[in-house]
Amino acid sequence: MAGGLLLSGAIAALLTSALPAQTPSSGFDDPPPDKIVIKVATVNGSGCPAGTAAVAVSEDNTAFTVTYSDYLAQAGGGSDPTAFRRNCQLSLIVHVPGGFTYAIASADYRGFASLQPGASGSQRASYYFQGSPSTVQKNHPFSGPYNDNWQATDETDWAQLVYAPCGVQRNFNINTELRVNAGTQSANKVSFMTMDSTDGDISTVYHLAWKECPPKK
Repeated sequence: MAGGLLLSGAIAALLTSALPAQTPSSGFDDPPPDKIVIKVATVNGSGCPAGTAAVAVSEDNTAFTVTYSDYLAQAGGGSDPTAFRRNCQLSLIVHVPGGFTYAIASADYRGFASLQPGASGSQRASYYFQGSPSTVQKNHPFSGPYNDNWQATDETDWAQLVYAPCGVQRNFNINTELRVNAGTQSANKVSFMTMDSTDGDISTVYHLAWKECPPKK
């Protein structure tokens, strides 16, 4: 399934640099000079059928972007009863320059929502490294009436950043979800939320924080 994903492409307007992980008050730090390489190990979920998700890394190594083309949840009217929830789990293999490790400092999500009066929706995400007990979960609710683009940002305090273990290759997993509840006020009308690329350039951007690994003894 991963073979159908696009793993390259120019990503514009990714101008956010990663803050230094050890001394965030001292300003900005340069990321490692070598390129990071991100490969998709697996992609599973009703929100990202084969060939509908693309991953690309920014030129300055401080962010990567996931773009979706078929990520839509809907409820109400004649909607399929199972369509109220859509999810996508990406398992990424991240090769980083030697001597460095990384964490996800923030994530920006964008999409479009059309929620009838009384309807509601939510965007959720969780992040964890393979084999790690630490899982970061975030939730963003939306309420109708709503008919516009939406944006949500997950941010992690510097003291709580979870870094990839040094010297060990662990896949990084991102599980996202959209949910829509039609409510009772306008249940005969369709409400929906998308996180995709059908309405302009809609994508998800993950910003990286870098830290040097301790020297091997």
